[in-house]
Amino acid sequence: MRDVADRRFEDALRASGARDPRDFYRTALRELKDVNPTGYEGAVRHYQDVLVHSIASGEADPLPAWREYGRLIAECTARGTTVEIDDTGRSRPYTSAAPLDHLVLHLPDEGGRALLISLPRNPSAAQRATWELLVQGKLRGSGEG
Repeated sequence: MRDVADRRFEDALRASGARDPRDFYRTALRELKDVNPTGYEGAVRHYQDVLVHSIASGEADPLPAWREYGRLIAECTARGTTVEIDDTGRSRPYTSAAPLDHLVLHLPDEGGRALLISLPRNPSAAQRATWELLVQGKLRGSGEG
């Protein structure tokens, strides 16, 4: 099943030109394991029992399903709010129907840096600036960060 799910996901990435989030999610899972071992175990179970099955069986569209998995990892890492940012930089509450060209971030309630869920393949200037500031902590033109 995993091979079928991987093939469907890779086909969807090629067809859409979307960015592959798997390396980022692996890193996020390692961080989750340190901050919330129970959440980590739940995220791994979700991957094995829900994500792979839903994609392999055709029940789920691979790209939104993976983005929802990224959101699950972020929510297990820090309580907060998930938002989507369009190409103009306008933010709105995240919905699972968010276009693939929207930047998706999880904003922790306790402050700190935002957690990246989905970065468009070619982010707009506004999305890139938002990502650099909120996720990477970089301030443009200030020499800080």
